[in-house]
Amino acid sequence: MRITTVLAVLTVRDLGGALSWYERLLGRPADLRPMDGLAEWHLTDGGALQVAEDPATAGRAYLTLAVDNLDATISDLNSRDLHVGEVVEGAVAKLATLHDPDGNAVTFAEPL
Repeated sequence: MRITTVLAVLTVRDLGGALSWYERLLGRPADLRPMDGLAEWHLTDGGALQVAEDPATAGRAYLTLAVDNLDATISDLNSRDLHVGEVVEGAVAKLATLHDPDGNAVTFAEPL
């Protein structure tokens, strides 16, 4: 088996309402709208984020995005009126988390 792409899926109650938040978070509109109730951003050569409308499971997901400069990322997010929580330093990375309007956790991690 050769895996070529990994898709992370975050579920939301209302995709229409969530799109503007994710567009602000990622700095651009979705790359694809493959079907009703689904938006997809290509983040790396082999990784993508899908945001899917599913009220029954909305707000229960965790997503971690590795970044090369957490301080710059936080500054950029603040300029978009998105505010992360406290920076925590773990054994292998510095981490900062924010939550989408449905409660999904999006964590930014800078390797130490």
